[in-house]
Amino acid sequence: MKVVAYVRVSTREQADTGHGVDAQRTELRRQAELRGWQIVAWCEDLGVSGKDMKRDQLTEAVRLVESGQAAALVATKIDRVSRSVADFATLVCRANTKGWALVVLDIGLDLTTPMGKFTANVLCAAAELERDMIAQRTRDGLAAARAKGVKLGGPRSLADDVADRIHELRTDGMTLTGIADRLNGEGVPTARGGARWYPATVRAVLNRQPG
Repeated sequence: MKVVAYVRVSTREQADTGHGVDAQRTELRRQAELRGWQIVAWCEDLGVSGKDMKRDQLTEAVRLVESGQAAALVATKIDRVSRSVADFATLVCRANTKGWALVVLDIGLDLTTPMGKFTANVLCAAAELERDMIAQRTRDGLAAARAKGVKLGGPRSLADDVADRIHELRTDGMTLTGIADRLNGEGVPTARGGARWYPATVRAVLNRQPG
């Protein structure tokens, strides 16, 4: 199986000295030999925090697997991929949806196996539940504000969690129309307090607020 090996260290000192980098490379090579993997690319974010998923080499690794140049993205530990459980779950869901495998050695996650796929489904269900709960809290909060006579208006009054969710759905590959339909189905109001989302409304949020 062709794989992309992903390596990350947080500090520039680690990157310069090789501390942590060499250990990850060695373990990935060892596992590749044991499992018969062919490492077709190394993607390494050196001196980069794991709190933000917008990393050049992680983005490149995902591009490689989604373009069919490799079947799996492999990392030694979950915190090399992300320090956020929610962000990690989002990546697992993306892999599951797009049809490529994510393998994380320290937690035994391997989306090429039945157990790995089951774990992915559980994580995706949990992530979906969390998104639904956020949407419900947003609706409840806006309803409470209206009940108190608060006027909700202006293009920047959109709740941060709604904006974050729009970016997350877009990252997962959902179309602008699909995102609008999802928000309409959940009764999430627009930034101006409108009852209906349109693709152009979603695009405006994506262009205005960074994910």
